[in-house]
Amino acid sequence: MDKNLMGVFAPISTPFTASYEVDYKGLEKNLAFYAAAGIKGFLALGSNGENKSLTNEEKLKVLELICKNKASGQIVMAGCIFESTFETIEMAKKMEALGPDYLTLLPPYYFKSQMTEDALYRYFSEVADSVKIPCLVYNAPQFSGGLELSVNLLKRCAAHNNIVGVKDSSSGNMESILFALRGKFDVMSGTINNFFQCMTMGGTGGVLSLANSFPRITVELYNLLAEKKYAEAIDLNDRILQINKIVSGKGGVAAVKYAMDLAGMTGGEARLPLLPLSDTDKANIKDKLSAEGLI
Repeated sequence: MDKNLMGVFAPISTPFTASYEVDYKGLEKNLAFYAAAGIKGFLALGSNGENKSLTNEEKLKVLELICKNKASGQIVMAGCIFESTFETIEMAKKMEALGPDYLTLLPPYYFKSQMTEDALYRYFSEVADSVKIPCLVYNAPQFSGGLELSVNLLKRCAAHNNIVGVKDSSSGNMESILFALRGKFDVMSGTINNFFQCMTMGGTGGVLSLANSFPRITVELYNLLAEKKYAEAIDLNDRILQINKIVSGKGGVAAVKYAMDLAGMTGGEARLPLLPLSDTDKANIKDKLSAEGLI
C-alpha cells in the first residue's frame, strides 16, 4: 500500500462569506487548525468542497492556497471533476502545476446510458496519461447520477501505471472491491459508513466528512483500527456513526459547515443552490455535539 494514502483525510470544505464569496482567509485559518490535528491530508475540491459551485478560477485559487498552507508531510488530493475528457485534461494539467500529490477523478455521467466500461476506462486512462502525478478514481454513485464503477473496471484501472487507487463512497461494494483488489490497488473509504469495514479488510485509509469538523476523533479511530484494538474501535465507531448522522448524514454540506463553526473553525455558508440550515436543525446539531462533549 502507498504510505501516502494511509491515514485520515479531510474532504476539505470551501468556506463562503454571507455574500457567497470564497472566504480565502477562513480557509487559511482552517488549514492551520488541521495542521495540528494529526490528519494525513486533504481532498480539495470534492463534494464537501462544493466543487460544482466553484468557477474554474476559484478552484485553482483554492487548490493553490491549500497546497501552500498544508503542514509539512500532509498530502493533498485534488478533485478534477468535469464531463468532457478534453476539459478534465486541461484542468488536470493546471492543477498539477500547483503541486497536489494526487488527482481524484469522478466518472462523467451526463450521458449515463453511453458510459460503458470501455468509455469510462478510456476517460480515466486518457486523463491519467496526461499528467505525471498519480490519479485515484472515485466511486460515488450519489454524486454521479447513480453510476457505479464495476469491479472489473477497477481491475482494469489497477493495471494502469498512473491510476493507483479508488475512493469508495458507495453502499455495499467495499467487500467485493477489497476481495478483488486488496494488495493490488489502494482502496480508501469515502464515508464513515464503510470506514470500519475498509480498514479491517485491508484498505488504506479514509476520506471522512466528519474529519472536517472533528478530525481528532476520526484519527483516533484510524489509529485504533491500524493497531487492531478492535474492542475500543467498535465503541468509538458506534459513537462516531451517531455523531455523523446528525451532522453530514442529515444536513449535508451546510451541516458540516455549521459543525465546523461550532468547533471554532470557519465553516461559513454553503453556496446556492444549497440552502441554509433551519434554526431547528442547527439547534439539534448543537445539542447533540454538546451532549457528546465535542463543543
